[in-house]
Amino acid sequence: MSAPDAQAAKTPAPKGGDEREARLAAALRENLRRRKAQARARADSPAPDPSQAETKPQT
Repeated sequence: MSAPDAQAAKTPAPKGGDEREARLAAALRENLRRRKAQARARADSPAPDPSQAETKPQT
């Protein structure tokens, strides 16, 4: 009788790993694209004037 760990090492990894890696890579690229667009939008918009900023009353 063989040990379960020895048999697990002999079985090949599922083929879905490549699909998962491709899906994760695409998600990372999309996330980076979205963050860059947000950063560009923030850089293009004028900074709010601190003297006209709303202040919240302290409770």
